[in-house]
Amino acid sequence: MPLRRIAHLDMDAFFASVELLRYPQLKGLPVVIGGGRRKVDEMMREQYAELPQGEIPASAFPLLKDYVGRGVITTATYPARQFGVGSAMGMMKAAKLCPQAIVLPVDFDEVRRFSRLFKATIAEIAPVIEDRGVDEVYIDFTDVPGGQREGGRALARLIQRAILEKTGLTCSIGVAPNKLIAKMASEFNKPNGISVLYEADVQAKIWPLPVRKINGIGPKAEVKLAKLHLHTIGDIAAQDREWLVDNFGKSYGAWMHDAAWGRDDRPVVTQSEPVSMSRETTFERDLHAVRDRAELGAIFTDLCKQVAGDLQRKGYVGRTIGIKLRYDDFRIATRDHTIEHFTADAKTIRQVAGQCLKRVPLDRRLRLLGVRVGKLAKLDSPEAQALHAARAPSIAHRAAEPPATFEGTLELF
Repeated sequence: MPLRRIAHLDMDAFFASVELLRYPQLKGLPVVIGGGRRKVDEMMREQYAELPQGEIPASAFPLLKDYVGRGVITTATYPARQFGVGSAMGMMKAAKLCPQAIVLPVDFDEVRRFSRLFKATIAEIAPVIEDRGVDEVYIDFTDVPGGQREGGRALARLIQRAILEKTGLTCSIGVAPNKLIAKMASEFNKPNGISVLYEADVQAKIWPLPVRKINGIGPKAEVKLAKLHLHTIGDIAAQDREWLVDNFGKSYGAWMHDAAWGRDDRPVVTQSEPVSMSRETTFERDLHAVRDRAELGAIFTDLCKQVAGDLQRKGYVGRTIGIKLRYDDFRIATRDHTIEHFTADAKTIRQVAGQCLKRVPLDRRLRLLGVRVGKLAKLDSPEAQALHAARAPSIAHRAAEPPATFEGTLELF
């Protein structure tokens, strides 16, 4: 029976790398991706109309030190990361660390195009793929021709070459007995690296790592582990399972023990349904629930329409509708409500989300507002059809009602 060989493939600084295909003259320079709307290309074309975009001087690009706004970094090139700049960091904070970095906004259409392209390239070689987002996948090498050679390294090299030829982009790959270890291994040799691990490597290569390297241990768990003097994965592995259960709960404590020992039997799932769809926006300035009611109302309505549009376009309906707020002090509040029927209707989402909004404190200014629809089902699924039929009369009645206004739905806005 062949050894189980699972790969985790992570594209290298994906958003930034896509931009560098457009502007190769920026390779080797600190570049951050993030900020506002895409105006850079238009500005460059106007100012340097006589030059191909690949020959525009690097000195012409906007710098992070001149950025003013509330955006966050999507990703950064490796030269920028050397200064401590990283994903999800505020742009203004990053400007203090690396003021000389070049700033480029995200081109989501181009990113999605390259995402589809690199995944299709993998599928031609190794078809058992689990999509984990725009820039990463799990791949089951176990029964793929060449998947056992050199522990999977030979197949990983083949995939790297194919992706580079098709896209011009590089990726890093970790190959291991399971998804848990493979994900950690893919970070060992970035960029454009391959790391191959076996069960016997767990103690030497996994145990010395910080606890946060385990996918599933977040900031709160890290703090609690630190208070218990557990700082590395090996520190966790040294504890009895029962002790971890006593301190972290039956399910999480047992999982933590297994993870520290490198145990993970999750399969590579080739198709998975989304659990939710959401839209959110960070404001250019903090908004007040009363004084900025009209502006908040327009944003809120637009978010509900966007989520409804996403659901309808992808053929889903949902039952749990919720909201997310981030205050000016960066605290986050969420509320949700599950309704009796499935919906992808913007008006219904708007009404229920509005009721959720009444259940959160609005005494501080708001930095971010988001709307989410969960407990999804395919529109043509038996469950959705049954509930839709049962609710048809009341749905038809509501459809005849005039659209709700923001002020009518939300007393505080």
